[in-house]
Amino acid sequence: MENKNLENEVDSTELMGFKVLHVGINANGEDDAWKLAETFKQKMGFLPEDKGLGIFASPLIEIMKQDGPGTKGHIAVGCRNLEESVKYLESRGMAVDKVLTKKYDPEGKARVVYLEGEIGGFAIHLKEYKA
Repeated sequence: MENKNLENEVDSTELMGFKVLHVGINANGEDDAWKLAETFKQKMGFLPEDKGLGIFASPLIEIMKQDGPGTKGHIAVGCRNLEESVKYLESRGMAVDKVLTKKYDPEGKARVVYLEGEIGGFAIHLKEYKA
């Protein structure tokens, strides 16, 4: 299906600086997470690193030791400005999941914001990056 109204749209990857930081995969426990990390190591040469709740098979792939948000996992989307990006996405009908959003800096400002719902079985979280 082709969208003919795209000529007036601005690409949010340019507007907000959105980019994928990593993809999180939900494993069936810690043993399964390590098996998946080993598979990425054998097949792709990624060196796994245990980061507590998940094992990063590489900086691009996080394997959750326990089911995390999202049926299949999550997609971490980086943005230049977290507050502006949240406002932008709210204007498009998305909302912040206040239950899942738990990471704050010492001043009480959100560092990671989960959005309500899923896209393709994946939860989405935003994280501000420094350019």
